[in-house]
Amino acid sequence: MPAPTHLDPRLLRAFLAVAEELHFTRAATRLYVAQQALSRDVRRLERELGAELFVRTTRQVTLTSDGERLVPHARRVLDAQDALIAAFGQVRPLLVDLNSPGLGTGHRVLLRARELAPDLELMARYESGLTGAAAEVLAGRLDASFGRYAGLAPALRAGLDHQIVRLERMAVVLPEDHRLAALPEVPLAELAGEEVYAGAGNPRTPEWTDLARLLFEGRGIAVAAPAPLAVGREEFQRVMSRTRNPVLAVVGFPAMPQTVLRPLVDPVPLSPVSLVWRKGLTHPGIDALRRAASELGAAEGWLQRPADGWIPAIDIAGMNVHK
Repeated sequence: MPAPTHLDPRLLRAFLAVAEELHFTRAATRLYVAQQALSRDVRRLERELGAELFVRTTRQVTLTSDGERLVPHARRVLDAQDALIAAFGQVRPLLVDLNSPGLGTGHRVLLRARELAPDLELMARYESGLTGAAAEVLAGRLDASFGRYAGLAPALRAGLDHQIVRLERMAVVLPEDHRLAALPEVPLAELAGEEVYAGAGNPRTPEWTDLARLLFEGRGIAVAAPAPLAVGREEFQRVMSRTRNPVLAVVGFPAMPQTVLRPLVDPVPLSPVSLVWRKGLTHPGIDALRRAASELGAAEGWLQRPADGWIPAIDIAGMNVHK
């Protein structure tokens, strides 16, 4: 078995759970993660060690000889990590970016994580976009964020791990006197000829602008030119009231005066939201966030995809989505 230069303890926890349960579904339930994510972690560990750790059939999972050799080493490493954390008494606060005040998914995951781990300090931050937050995560000034992982530059993704949390329905914010404001839902075809604001020019949110371009392509919808960068809800509302462009949003977008929020349909566009953190980061707060996201997603069908749901191919390639 080749000697790796570094192993993420999270991968060892995934391996040990499967080794003890000899069942991927039970191990995933024990760790409060999706089975696909657990399988991915085990495969990554096998690649890093250069060894097959399990024999998998449709009926059973068994340890290989290399897997049996790894079990006591994995237990010692994880026991040492737990002892190290306990020796310092108090775990440092975890800094969690929620993008913007009022957006629901990250906020709800954070609240549930606080319930699951009441002794931890999980602190909210607001960086307004995943690209901006990802740079802060990699620099160690933030610990986690939420957003569209597939829309990040490859150089950013290389230093990050993620867990898909939710497929959010997309919507459009319209001036209340807009020609489409009276519709309960707005078919995408009705936006043909419009210029829709999607954060163009904002260096913190290019992943959102990219999602808009992919959605609008071939539908006669243009991404609106960059507007002055507005910080805060009041400034955003003021700038948007001057340009009068429809604004691409999600169905949980905070209400603004003199506007209406309408879901988009035909097809139903979905914005994939992931929990994102720095590779190699071990902190019980990350475990609590991942567990919270899995619980909420299972209870409320956050990863269910409508029959006419639209997701970019690049996003689908990095996740398993239930239809």
